[in-house]
Formats: sequence, structure tokens, C-alpha cells
Amino acid sequence: MSISTSDPASGQCLCGTVTFDISGDLQGFCLCHCSRCRKDTGSAHAANLFFAAARLNWLSGEEHIRHFRLSGSRHAKCFCTKCGSALPFEQAEDLVVVVPAGSLDGPIGMKPSAHICFSSRADWDDDLAALEKIDGLPG
Repeated sequence: MSISTSDPASGQCLCGTVTFDISGDLQGFCLCHCSRCRKDTGSAHAANLFFAAARLNWLSGEEHIRHFRLSGSRHAKCFCTKCGSALPFEQAEDLVVVVPAGSLDGPIGMKPSAHICFSSRADWDDDLAALEKIDGLPG
């Protein structure tokens, strides 16, 4: 999939303070189950899009963006200081922009292509397709 420079994808944090658009070639969409991604999302996995030759444009709230890089690793996270929402960041060593899938406002147009670091998934993250599906909050 490719998002062209004439039609960028837009996104924002949960509180709407930080807004952005991104254009470039979407190279992949992965669900990462490593312990670092589980820690920084508080969930079973991170859902990230990887853009090559991308242009990330901050439209508002840039002063509320913070970057965190785990010492001694390539693991990084960018987030809004007002609401804590994950935001895109440039991974310079890989020449990509990493975009948390949930930060985009519109449809992505593709499903994830892989579960990565699957062998290190949480012990409770197995056979989840069998769980009850509830539209909305439980009872």
C-alpha cells in the first residue's frame, strides 16, 4: 500500500492536542508481542505501521510531544504529554517512520501482515479468537 504525498493520512492523540499527517510508502503493518511493546502499550501487543521515505508533519501540539528511547536498545516511543497517547516517531537507524495504528483517524486499508516477537507473547495472549464478543462495555 502507498499513501501518496498528495493524499496524506491524518491522525491525533486522544485529547486532540497533537495532530499530524504522514505521507510516504507504507512498508508494513505488524503486531509486536515483545515485552517492551507490551510494557509501553499496556496491552498484548503494539500495532505499528512502518513508512519508508515518509514525510511526518506535525500540525498542532508539537510542544506537547515527548520522545523516550530505552537505553541500550532501539526501542523508542513518542507520546503526548497531556493524555499519554502514542504518537509517530522517526526510527533513524532503520530509515522509517513508525506510526501507531490507533493514532490514525481514518481506515488503514490493510490488515496486519505479521505477528512479530510472537514467541515472547504474554501467557494470557493465546487462543483469544474463542472469547465472547461484546459490542460495547460488559454488563
